[in-house]
Amino acid sequence: MSASFRWPLRAILLGLFAFAIFGPLANLLIWSVAEAWFWPNKLPSQWGFRFWEVVFRPSGRAMESLWLSVWIALLTTACALALSIPAGYALARGKLPWRPLVLLLFLLPQAFPSLPVYINIARIFFTFDLNGTVPGVVLVHTVHGLVYSVWIATAAFAAIEPELEQAARNMGATAPRTFFEVTLPLAAPGLVASAIFVFLESLDEFTGSFFVGAPEVRTLPLLLYNASAGGNIQIASISALILLVPSVAFMLLVERFLKGEVMAKLGR
Repeated sequence: MSASFRWPLRAILLGLFAFAIFGPLANLLIWSVAEAWFWPNKLPSQWGFRFWEVVFRPSGRAMESLWLSVWIALLTTACALALSIPAGYALARGKLPWRPLVLLLFLLPQAFPSLPVYINIARIFFTFDLNGTVPGVVLVHTVHGLVYSVWIATAAFAAIEPELEQAARNMGATAPRTFFEVTLPLAAPGLVASAIFVFLESLDEFTGSFFVGAPEVRTLPLLLYNASAGGNIQIASISALILLVPSVAFMLLVERFLKGEVMAKLGR
C-alpha cells in the first residue's frame, strides 16, 4: 500500500477508535446538562445544571452512595490483600504441586455466568443473615477480587530474584525479617497494582451488590441502575460520571505501578 493511501487509512482508523472511546463519554456529558432533549432534535433544546443540583442535594443520596461504595471497596481491598499476599508468596516461592492448576482455580468465578452464581450466593447468605449487610457485600466482592489479587501478587513475588532473599538470610536476617524488609518492599509496586484492580472492581460491581446488598446497601452502581430503569437518563449520566472519576484516577496509578516484567512472571 502506498504512503498516499496509508496515512488517510490510519487517520480513519484512529478517528473510529477515538469515537468508540470518547463518543459514549461525550454523550454522558451532554445528557448531564440536558434539561430538555426530545426526538428528533440532534442536541438538547434546553441546557442547565438543574439535575446536578438534584443529584448532589441530600435527598439525592448520590454522595452517600458514593462514600458507601468507596468504603466497601476499601474493605474489599484489605480483605483481598490479606488473603492474596500469603497465597501469592506461597505460589511464587513454594514448591507446590499442580501450581498452574491452583492458579486456574482462582479463575473459576469468571468461568461461569455471574447471574446464577450470585443468585445462589444470595440464597446461602440469607441463611446466615448476611443479605442486606455491608459484610455480605464485602465478602462477595472479595471472592470476585481474588481473581486479580492472587494472580498479580503471584507475579509480583515471582519477579523478585531469590538471590536477594538468600543474601539477606546469609547476613543473619530471619525469615520474617527477610520477608518484611526485603521481599515485601520489592513486591510493593505489583501489590499496589493488585489493590487498585480490586478496588476498581469492587467500586463498579453491580450484580453481586444487587442480589446480596439491595435494598439496604445502596451503592452508587445500584443508584445508577435505578435511575436508568426509571428513565432518569440525566441522573444516570451524572452518576456514571461521578463513578468514572475514581476509576480513571486509579487506572493511571495502575499504569505507573504495573510493569510488563512483573506480568511476564505469571507463566513461570
